[in-house]
Amino acid sequence: MAGNMLANYVQVYVMLPLDVITVDNTFEKADEIRAQLKKLTEAGVDGVMIDVWWGLVEAKGPGEYDWTAYKQLFKVVQEAGLKLQAIMSCHQCGGNVGDVVNIPIPQWVRDVGEADPDIFYTNRGGNRNIEYLTLGVDDQPLFHGRTAIQMYADYMKSFRENMAEFLDAGVIVDIEVGLGPAGEMRYPSYPQSQGWVFPGIGEFICYDKYLEADFKAAAEEAGHPEWELPDDAGEYNDTPEKTQFFKDNGTYQTEKGKFFLTWYSNKLIKHGDKILDEANQIFLGCRVQLAIKISGIHWWYRVPNHAAELTAGYYNLDNRDGYRTIARMLTRHRACMNFTCAEMRDNEQSSEAKSAPEELVQQVLSAGWREGLHVACENALGRYDATAYNTILRNSRPQGVNKNGPPEHKLYGFTYLRLSDELLEGQNYATFKTFVRRMHANLDYNPNVDPIAPLQRSKPEIPIEDIVDVAEPKLEPFSFNKNTDLPV
Repeated sequence: MAGNMLANYVQVYVMLPLDVITVDNTFEKADEIRAQLKKLTEAGVDGVMIDVWWGLVEAKGPGEYDWTAYKQLFKVVQEAGLKLQAIMSCHQCGGNVGDVVNIPIPQWVRDVGEADPDIFYTNRGGNRNIEYLTLGVDDQPLFHGRTAIQMYADYMKSFRENMAEFLDAGVIVDIEVGLGPAGEMRYPSYPQSQGWVFPGIGEFICYDKYLEADFKAAAEEAGHPEWELPDDAGEYNDTPEKTQFFKDNGTYQTEKGKFFLTWYSNKLIKHGDKILDEANQIFLGCRVQLAIKISGIHWWYRVPNHAAELTAGYYNLDNRDGYRTIARMLTRHRACMNFTCAEMRDNEQSSEAKSAPEELVQQVLSAGWREGLHVACENALGRYDATAYNTILRNSRPQGVNKNGPPEHKLYGFTYLRLSDELLEGQNYATFKTFVRRMHANLDYNPNVDPIAPLQRSKPEIPIEDIVDVAEPKLEPFSFNKNTDLPV
């Protein structure tokens, strides 16, 4: 019986605090973290997730990496008997929801932007976003002779070499490849640092000279040299119907609009594909899984234009599946798709935002499962209540537990945001412990669940036409029970 039930066990990870390594790249909280990890272990947690900040490790200069602090931290995690998911965080910490510290990308990279500000993502008004380099410079050798992708690859290579003992010992089990702001594969379309507030539709962010030139070349090749980037899509805090682009029968439904949206979303998919291909070569043979994060843009999901998703780079409409395309690209690398907002209920959202997190989760998870991927989830905002945990449990095994073997669908893992004293106190801790046990299908902690095989080489590149093919027809998502069969 327990053997069959084990197939229902969903691993639980906990995200470490953003400032566990200081802004000076030191690990000063060893005793505090040790005590917290002990409580996580006592709760049966499988492991922890940690941001590995490019801005700290390669701060001193090109190719000068300092892993000392992270090695000390990883040692503490290893001693606690926990597994580790490492995020290759090539973005800035600061300026997004819940950011308590400020860790910019390396200064010597930002210095290149003094002379060439187009290395940064740019909106139509010319505002630069220094959180992450524009994917327009992925292949431009502007950084002391290296391209952006070469910098990301060299960073991962150095990580692989310096963390060999933890990789070989099976401590590091997962490499989350950062692909954009907040580590997510998206454009920085809704930056709080530039005045965006929920539920603004955000803006298209492709007006740096590199992406602009790329679009012009693509339009010319398509026989439309007269097409320009959109000038009718409004500003960060608009509603869709206020704009010519997103209103009913707006630009987004025209030939020109569709061409732009296809180009914009495909650029993002190719960006992810190229960097995953580098990561695959670097971690080849390691017992790790590669993963990427997709942002949960649940506002304006209930309207036909899906404006907030479109500006972020997810070309998702009522009749076009903008997540299945990403999932298809990931099949090439056998990578895991990590999605967010697993804790949200539709009835918790304000009606003006036309928000539908439950349907969005259903769609994205179904897209990943249809493509045969491992799918994982996180919560978007910190919660300690039974309702949130029960929603996560429902999404983790949408058709419930199967006592005779693997359930119809289950998440590969769930990461709780985030570790704090508050989580480990009193009733919060008691509820969390119950939650972990329910995620484990009421079984004891088991370190041997879902063993990871050595990473194989990525398959040949999938032509972008074949990836776009799976967007239509948009299939119905798998059915999700209304409530979990194992509530906390």
